[in-house]
Amino acid sequence: MGELIVIRHGQTEWSLSGRHAGRTDVPLTAAGEASARALAPRLAARRVVAVVSSPLSRAVRTAELAGLTGVVLDPDLLEWDYGGYEGLTADQIEQTRPGWDLWRDGVVPGDAAYPGERLQQVADRTDAALDRIRPLLAEGDVAVVAHGHLARILTVRWLGLDPSAAGLLGHPDPGTLAVLAVEHGRPVLSAWNVP
Repeated sequence: MGELIVIRHGQTEWSLSGRHAGRTDVPLTAAGEASARALAPRLAARRVVAVVSSPLSRAVRTAELAGLTGVVLDPDLLEWDYGGYEGLTADQIEQTRPGWDLWRDGVVPGDAAYPGERLQQVADRTDAALDRIRPLLAEGDVAVVAHGHLARILTVRWLGLDPSAAGLLGHPDPGTLAVLAVEHGRPVLSAWNVP
């Protein structure tokens, strides 16, 4: 059985400044492109049989620069829709909502373009993506190229945990990967935040 390689897209101007970029299509910086390229040798050493990506350009470009081909776009791998918090930093949000915690408090509704999602809605999307991915693992490794919060939720759902447990994982750095596997019939996290 293959392993699930979860890749966070490379750095963007918004990830650099800490802004919440859910559905806003922000391009990679030069550093983001370099970190994506740096993943190529590690990925080339694996038997990747399928690649699934968020449709946002920062994820698609990361896959391309990392040498992944045959990418299938999956809207269920889009980042959390941050609603009214789209484009804001955690510090800006806490100015109006002291003590705010994304995993506990969620987001506020935004406009028609960014209506917002509850944590369980994001978890339901990752569950649907995992249901499509699991059968592919019988043939080899599967690479998923997505986003920071989405990767955390996907990981805890792989492990069979409540989506709120994603808050216990450190935020993956841009241009890094995690490896999800199965040991003795149980899902495990075998690597996290690997450059």
